Amino acid sequence: MSVMSVQSPACLEEKLPEVLTRIVAELYDVAYLIERVEPQLLDLGKTSVLGSPDSMKVLQGIDLAVQKTRGLAEFIDTLAGTIPEHWTVDVSTALALVKLADMHRALSAGMIQPAAVPLAKAAGDLDFF
Repeated sequence: MSVMSVQSPACLEEKLPEVLTRIVAELYDVAYLIERVEPQLLDLGKTSVLGSPDSMKVLQGIDLAVQKTRGLAEFIDTLAGTIPEHWTVDVSTALALVKLADMHRALSAGMIQPAAVPLAKAAGDLDFF
């Protein structure tokens, strides 16, 4: 059995569990990057951040975003583990929609990066839409 999207002229079929595993790696990377924002905000605002109800809501929102991102990653990882290895999917249309060059390379080339680029090294890397 093969899970396929509508065929495009440049069909790029890959094993579905491998594609999902790369998506999981990207989601964990996003969670890591989001998580790195919280200490930066605390450093900028010092104790005033902890005293402001609105600031606390923002910090709680950051924590929730990290939890949801990791939860999605775990969910997809569990699904990927149950999908037969021979199932394939055409990823060419989906890859055409990914605008961030590093993510596009990671998803298309089969790379799984161990962790996000540290925030200090990521400075200056910006894509305008």
